[in-house]
This record gives sequence, structure tokens and C-alpha cells, in this order.
Amino acid sequence: MGREHCWKGQFIYILIACLALMLSGCAVFDQPVGKAAQEEKKQIEKSSQEEKKPIESEEELRAKAAIRHLATAKRLLEQGDPDSSIKESLKALNLAGKNSPGDEALFNIGIAHIHPKNTKKDYDRSIAVFSRMIKEYPQSQLIEQARTWIDLLRVIEKLKKVDIVIEEKKKELSK
Repeated sequence: MGREHCWKGQFIYILIACLALMLSGCAVFDQPVGKAAQEEKKQIEKSSQEEKKPIESEEELRAKAAIRHLATAKRLLEQGDPDSSIKESLKALNLAGKNSPGDEALFNIGIAHIHPKNTKKDYDRSIAVFSRMIKEYPQSQLIEQARTWIDLLRVIEKLKKVDIVIEEKKKELSK
């Protein structure tokens, strides 16, 4: 009624099954055995992770330090301490050099010179700092703000001179 199964066909299936078992069994032998072997595996994994982690260059480290000083400078300015803010901004500027966040450091210095709590307001110095920022960082996103501050400070200076002239005229007329 049906054909007899030949042994050769069954042999191939048995051979494939044995190969599959052997290959899956080999994976078990790959695993470390014992506590020492597990620690060795952890050491190998740790060293391979360290190799993947890029080493920071000196420039990157300086940029990160500059960012920290700038954050401190901004916080000090918000707290109403423009002198300390200028000092921190100068540290950030020295670390950043011609790179970012040097532009932000200069901008912060310019703002600190005219801050309402600055007892030694200096509009001319602020204008000079903003002008330097524009010159040294032509691609900065703060350029338009710096230009606006320069224009505003120049108008304030002109108004001060006009006020002085008006006061002098008043004195002359009252004599």
C-alpha cells in the first residue's frame, strides 16, 4: 500500500538534528564558569566599553569649563552682583578664546557694565565690549542684540550731554 521508508532519508534528518544539537550545545561552553571567570568577563566588557568612550580633548575640556564659568557669571548677574559676574565672564572668555562661548562671555560683560545694580556704570566700556564681540565673533547669534545695545547706549550718552547743556542754560538764565 504505501512505499517503504528508506533508511537513507531518515539518516539525513537524524544528522541535521544532531548538528543542530551540537551547535546549540557549543554556545553553552562559551559561557564563563565560576566566579573568577565571571569577573574576567566583566573586566573584558568594562575595558571594551572604555575603548568605545572617546577621550575628551583639551579644547573640549576648556569649553566645558568656560560654560561652567559663564553659567556662574549669569547667575551672579541675576543676583545683582555685576563685579563678580564680570570676573567669572572673564574666566570664561580666557578659557574659550575665539570659540564659543566667548561671544556670550563678552556679551555678559557688556551687560554687567550697565547693570542697574552696578555702582560704576560705564556706558563707553560697555559699547567697547559689544563692539569687540561683533568684531571677534561675526557669526554669533548675539550680534543683533549687541548692535541694539550699542545704539541705545549712544542715544543715552547723547541725552546725558543734552541734559548737561540744558542745566547750564538754566543756570545762566537764573543769574
